[in-house]
Amino acid sequence: MSTAERPMPPLDADERTTLESWLDFYRTTLAQKCEGLPEEGLREASAAPSPITLLGLLQHLAEVERNWFRRVLAQEDAPPFFAPPAGGGDGSQGREGGWELAEDATYAGALARWEGEVAAARKNCAARALDDTSPFMGARVTLRWIYTHMIGEYARHCGHADLIRERVDGRTGV
Repeated sequence: MSTAERPMPPLDADERTTLESWLDFYRTTLAQKCEGLPEEGLREASAAPSPITLLGLLQHLAEVERNWFRRVLAQEDAPPFFAPPAGGGDGSQGREGGWELAEDATYAGALARWEGEVAAARKNCAARALDDTSPFMGARVTLRWIYTHMIGEYARHCGHADLIRERVDGRTGV
């Protein structure tokens, strides 16, 4: 995914274009927050007491993309990349994994995995209408709901990435 430019979502577009554009805006924001840091900077948990790292965010969001756009929307048998975090009273029990960094985890590997999941998401969404549904938690969920949820997920995590990046090397903006 090219992150050289982060186009602003259109101000006057149809609903689907608006939703897809905002999701891509936040995807690009996350990628830009990771760019240009050495591996150790991407592994740095810099907003104590939180253990969240930029590399962990990238891994986590690959898992979230996989969950919503492959397992839920397309009903694919796509096993998790990462085990969910162990429940330890920190509220993490039941969340998608990716937060913890394996010794051999690299930015290049995490980026490729995330980009692959974004590509799969786009493919799985292309043939579906916003009102199309998939089974979820004993009910039905629309593609519109999934897009809205993912925009919120990315926006929240891009806020985390802002704080982490500023603490790692002082870079702000993007």
